[in-house]
Formats: sequence, structure tokens, C-alpha cells
Amino acid sequence: METYDCKPTLTDTQVLEFCKQGFLMLESVVPHAINQRTSEFIEKHGHLPLLKEDWFVKNVLQNSQAAGAVRSLLGRNFALPIGMANHQIECPESAQNWHRDGGSRYSPELNHLQVFYYPQDTPAEMGPTEGLPGSHFFFCLQSWMGHYGSIRGGVKTIAPAGSIFLTVYSIWHRRSASIACNIRNMLKYCYWRTVPPQRDWIIEPDFDFGHDHSPSYRLETPNFRQQFRDWYDVAEMFYWLCDKTNDFQRKLGGDGWPPGYPILWKPEGFHRFQVKELE
Repeated sequence: METYDCKPTLTDTQVLEFCKQGFLMLESVVPHAINQRTSEFIEKHGHLPLLKEDWFVKNVLQNSQAAGAVRSLLGRNFALPIGMANHQIECPESAQNWHRDGGSRYSPELNHLQVFYYPQDTPAEMGPTEGLPGSHFFFCLQSWMGHYGSIRGGVKTIAPAGSIFLTVYSIWHRRSASIACNIRNMLKYCYWRTVPPQRDWIIEPDFDFGHDHSPSYRLETPNFRQQFRDWYDVAEMFYWLCDKTNDFQRKLGGDGWPPGYPILWKPEGFHRFQVKELE
């Protein structure tokens, strides 16, 4: 196992947004020459030998912007990919069924990231991956959900060459339909955590963990969850990443917490939860 460390690049707000959405798109972060070299290499040698190519490891797997985001989410000395797939399709092609990848677990813990790299321009005509924001917390059998077509709120990862797309492994996604006449390559690999979580990304001095509605853990896009459940799960993941799980458990049941909207009605005897210092 080979590990890598670098400076984190995400802020509190960006880490929280990742917890909410379940993905982060970094557009055009890999240089054009590397994208072209990667495409030519795949055509001649396939994709698997890329993991042994120093130029690929340095410019893609250890790309400063991508690795900085990975470092923010997985902590120092994260493990580099040991395997890689190429989701190559010959367009045009119909859309896949919705699915989450094998081995998906539903948990507030974030111990690995699944990553997609587009070495070529991938417009809508090329069938980019489509994801459902917030669906990394959505437990459902694939046989119940896979057959759906377009789902409100789905996001196609339309992106220029050199874009890297970080996701929570359990997010629901599919290959969208393509109408172009071309070959589309998309490299897919994982990083994973080697150290316990802690809040060691870029800390915002005025960041508010929240009561009531500041900051909002609420998803703005349509979601498919039980009432308020998405707020709870987002908050729980963020607190876990901050190594504050105990604080999260002690705050449950507070006045409008997890936050997302103001509570205007309070039943008798219901009051703001105050966290007391342990004696």
C-alpha cells in the first residue's frame, strides 16, 4: 500500500457541502498534455498499466487540487488507488439503470472515496455519469429503483477534459444516454483513509456548527428521504469527520436541530438543549 500526504484544500463549508451532495466536481484540473497522453496510452496499452506510470500518478492520482480535496476528506497519509477501471463505451449507447456500486454501505463514516476522471471532453452527447445529490444516504434495493428513467434532481457530470469527480462510494448513479458517435473513456478508482477523522482541513474562524438554521444542513435539490432525515444524516457525517460524534449525540433533540429551518412552535416543556461540560 502506498500512501500520500499534502496540504488540505477544502474549507469547513466545502466539506459540509460534500456531506450534503455526496460528490464534488473539480473541472479541468489535469493539464491538457496529460489528458491527451492518457487517451493515447489507453488506446495503445489499455488502462491498467497507467498505475505504474510516474507521469500519470503525479499528474492525476496526486494532482494538487484533487489530492488536496481527498486529503481534506480522508485525512493525512491517505492510501493511493491500487486498482482502476475504465468505463469505456462506444457511443451512441442507451442509459444504464440506476445503481450504487457493489459493497456500498450506509453510514456517517467516510473511509474511502470513489473517483471518476475524464481524460476527454464529456458533453451530454457523450453520456456522462449522472448522479443523484444526497442519495448516498438513501437505502433502497436496486431492483426497486434501477428501472426508473430520468429522476428529478439528477445531475449529469458534463465536464471538460481533465475533470475529476469525487464521490461518496454509496451514491446512486448511472451512465446517461449518449447520442454522439465516438469512444468515451472514464477512469474510475478509489482512495481510502488510514487515520482517524479530525477537523484538520481549512478551518473557517466564524464557522457555526449550528442551532436553528445556521448553517443549513438542508439539501436544496429534491430529495427522496423521510421527513428531515437528510438533515440528520448530513449533520452526523459532518460531525463524524470533525471527530465530534459525541457532540452530535448530545445535541440531538435540541430546538430545531439538526438545523435547516426555524422552529416557530414549541410544545409545553420543550426548551433549547444546553450542552453542559462534563464534570
